[in-house]
Amino acid sequence: MIVETRYARSGDLRIAYQVIGKGPLDLVFVPGFISNLDHYWDEPTLAHFLSRLSSFSRLILFDKRETGLSDRFGNLPTLEERMDDVRAVMDAVGSTRAALFGISEGGAMSTLFAATYPERTQALVLYGAYGHFPSWVLPPEKFTAFLEMIERDWGTGASLKAFAPSKLSDERFKRWWARFERLGASPSAVLALMRMNNEIDVRHILPAIRVPTLVLHRTSDPRVSVDAGRYLGTVIPGAKYVELPGSDHVAWVGDVDRLADEIEEFLTGARATLEPDRVLATVLFTDIVDSTKRAVELGDRRWQGLLEQHDQLVREELARYRGCEVKTLGDGFLATFDGPARAVRCATAIAEAVRTLGLEVRCGVHTGEIEIKGEDIGGIAVHIAARIAALAEAGQVLVSRTVRDLVAGSNLRLEDRGAYTLKGLSESMPLFAVVTSQRT
Repeated sequence: MIVETRYARSGDLRIAYQVIGKGPLDLVFVPGFISNLDHYWDEPTLAHFLSRLSSFSRLILFDKRETGLSDRFGNLPTLEERMDDVRAVMDAVGSTRAALFGISEGGAMSTLFAATYPERTQALVLYGAYGHFPSWVLPPEKFTAFLEMIERDWGTGASLKAFAPSKLSDERFKRWWARFERLGASPSAVLALMRMNNEIDVRHILPAIRVPTLVLHRTSDPRVSVDAGRYLGTVIPGAKYVELPGSDHVAWVGDVDRLADEIEEFLTGARATLEPDRVLATVLFTDIVDSTKRAVELGDRRWQGLLEQHDQLVREELARYRGCEVKTLGDGFLATFDGPARAVRCATAIAEAVRTLGLEVRCGVHTGEIEIKGEDIGGIAVHIAARIAALAEAGQVLVSRTVRDLVAGSNLRLEDRGAYTLKGLSESMPLFAVVTSQRT
């Protein structure tokens, strides 16, 4: 099959994509850690699987940044940058709402997308996915050995035994797989991706998913423990969990028709249970340190003028990092973001910007489910962010563990500040401080 490859602009990068099928629903195929759109169609079993999916959908395929045919700038991609890429491809093909099919590594980003953009997610399908890499994919004692194998043997097809052991005696497939490794990503890129995956933990955000969800997992998956799928099926609200027989991790090896049947039945019968007033977001609180004391020292008029300059600087940084101002709090701001790394960078930029005015701010950042209340927001995530901000020192940005776990690959430096008991929470919460070159 000859399929046209095109490119969507995502920031400064171009993301390769293909579209096949004319079904009544859009289905975005989110691949595992490597892919190559052109090479897909050289393998009959994969071509058959994709054709099955496109028989009941408009199937949207893409290569993630740093892999396949997409741009490679040598920068480790974050989850939110990958979400940007999905939105860019959907926009390029005119898709306002689609089902997401997240495979293996692609599952983490797909769950975050579904929770963050429920208005653009018709349904979520996860296959061979996991919430935490060390728990269900490679524990620490096996991780180093796998990296050594990549360093030594990448491009030879040596990873096949970890992904599709049933194909080890198929010489044609082994040659295709070796080329798939080489065309999917370079050894250095794979090593970087593996290290990033090892840090990601999306377990905290799974309860915030509010779209119809199907979780598929093979009982004897050699790559991702079946317990990972069982966990997703239990924790995601209302999820349907289907366990299939099989000993291959790759979706398009083994009984691919059974897998496609489950996906077709679920998606063609899925009805949105969207709660538009509840979404996943990253919440930022800022607060001017010693504001009352400064107001007394300056007097009302001068203090009001200083506040106006402060507010202007904060709004400039919010616009720069795509933050959404919810409201001002007299001497601070409440804002939301669709990506945790952007929120942390914005908080850091705000702290640096207002220092030029002789002011110090404390900032708190947390990712969680919020309630939309007209132009305001509420929910426990908002309260947590406020309490984290209250614990920050002058000029400091404190973040929750949830934020720390979601910003893998962002090059943000975070230092453990210990666990704190926050009012309203039954368990203590580990907090982390952002380390900048200005302040350590």
